[in-house]
Amino acid sequence: MSVFLTLGVIAIALIFFVGEWWPVDFTALMVAIALMVLGLVTPEEGISGFGNTATVTVMAMFVLSAGVARTGALQTARDFLIRWGGRSPRRQIAVMSLVVGPISAIINNTAVVAVFLPIVEDWCKKQGMSVSRLLMPLSFAAILGGTMTVVGTSTNVLASNLSRQLGYGEFHLLQFAGMGALTFVIGAAYLTFVVPRLLGRRPSSGVRAAAEQASISNVSENVVWGDRDYGLNDYVSELVVAQRSNLVGQTLRASELQRKFDVDVLELIRDGVHFPQPLADKVLKAGDILLVRGTSADLLQIRDERGLDILPEVKFGKEAIAAQLETGEERIAEVLILSNSRLISSTLKDLRFRQRYNVTVLAIRRGQDVLRERLGRVPLRFGDLLLVQGPRESILGLKTTRELLVIDQADRESLRTNKAAIAVAIVAGVVGLAALNWLPIVVGSLLGAVFMVLTGCLRPGEIYGAVRWDVIFLLAGLIPLGIAMEKSGTTRWLADCLLALGGNLSGYWVLFFFYVATALLTAVLSNNASVVLMLPVAVNVANSLQLNAIAFMFAVVFAASHSYMTPLGYQTNTMVYGPGGYRFTDFIRVGAPLSLLLAATTPLLTIWIYGLEMPAPLP
Repeated sequence: MSVFLTLGVIAIALIFFVGEWWPVDFTALMVAIALMVLGLVTPEEGISGFGNTATVTVMAMFVLSAGVARTGALQTARDFLIRWGGRSPRRQIAVMSLVVGPISAIINNTAVVAVFLPIVEDWCKKQGMSVSRLLMPLSFAAILGGTMTVVGTSTNVLASNLSRQLGYGEFHLLQFAGMGALTFVIGAAYLTFVVPRLLGRRPSSGVRAAAEQASISNVSENVVWGDRDYGLNDYVSELVVAQRSNLVGQTLRASELQRKFDVDVLELIRDGVHFPQPLADKVLKAGDILLVRGTSADLLQIRDERGLDILPEVKFGKEAIAAQLETGEERIAEVLILSNSRLISSTLKDLRFRQRYNVTVLAIRRGQDVLRERLGRVPLRFGDLLLVQGPRESILGLKTTRELLVIDQADRESLRTNKAAIAVAIVAGVVGLAALNWLPIVVGSLLGAVFMVLTGCLRPGEIYGAVRWDVIFLLAGLIPLGIAMEKSGTTRWLADCLLALGGNLSGYWVLFFFYVATALLTAVLSNNASVVLMLPVAVNVANSLQLNAIAFMFAVVFAASHSYMTPLGYQTNTMVYGPGGYRFTDFIRVGAPLSLLLAATTPLLTIWIYGLEMPAPLP
């Protein structure tokens, strides 16, 4: 009975994971609750994921990664890329892979891509090339590099914990190094020699949009942010509150100017003084200048109905409009809607986005299209890029939410560069302690997180924003599922079913089967969920066939991390999906051959390095 109840929970969880009706972390939490309610795990086991060494280690590694990022320690890689990257796409990808891969082995690869994304964009801008040729290789190189150590990804940390639960002990820091280095070399060679042909000489969305408008208007008047053209020159204007205006003496809130018309008031200028958001309760006076975003039709209607004058012949070049929108404490930034964001399918109006984050959305870039009208009514999608404007504090506040990823454009003024060497030394110390087995990884990483704060690399309040709580709750919710599968006999039952289907296959083909099955699960689920489901089953099958269980665990772990076929299978793929202007099919065309290449070679490497024979018991 327990087996069927556990299978029922797994089936329902899979439906919700694939359907994405709820965030994956909330689904995982509901799984843990369901297991406790059904009596499949005890309450102590049900909440054990929150205190599990895997969860705590991942949490501490997020803090360490944030410390390195906040001090600008990784920014030096920009100079290296520019110096050695050259102009050949093959050389650029090779150099980028050699830089990003090893860093991702130590720092969480999601954090690495978050830091390198604007660096690569700036690099492409200086080289006059499309970011779409490098952003996907950036994500893939980070994924490949993350498999080289236990702390490279949360998947590896979780697999280490599962190995301990199954009686094989935790993996030491460099246990993945041999396999990880070989798969990295194979993957980097593919990225260097094959990917440039598959991506071709395509222009980026920004370059393409500029080319299309060249015959209509002066392209230099459009706003280009990073490598992307948002074309705001026709959508940002200055309105003057005339003496005859019925807005004189009213607040913006009372006037319902922004509610009735499709406009956003970005700034109020009075006697040369700039007043930023919030402006809702500001009483308007004759002579006030309002910097607004809106269409020509709406501006003309406002002029006629509300007595506002449109300043004539206002032409903003891309530098001028950026300066106009970034006055004083006001800043512009791009924010990316992540795949697990709860903002997906909601509109800006429903979310009260301006009130919630104290920033105004100027435009939305969706793939190759730019949306600038009726923004409040547009349902948001994952991968959307929002061009926002608001106070510096509000932009910094966006960095603490897990719903959005702020893509900085080489803004180094807030980096603590004088602490960069300290941050690197702390991470090196954590790695050294773990590599020499002087301290367990969980203890060393917590110690490093504390030193990040004590040395000033991070402020105490920044710790909570550094942690990706969706990953923490996902791990905490899935760990009890692994316990329930083992206690109820579900793992054993699934293993017996698989043995009945493929028990006569050779060891290579059994490994290949588990690799492909795990990779396909990861393409639609999270990599962590795939490991929890597949790793115990693989170990049971290996034991039944009297084969090396370690080899089977490694095949599953590497398959869960090597997710390239969709922008949803791995967080770093989602992060580059919008900024690169990719289509969903681009990931299939570029990622599927790499996935097949690794599916064929990883089992062979596993057999070569670890062997298939079950190790003899210790005397």
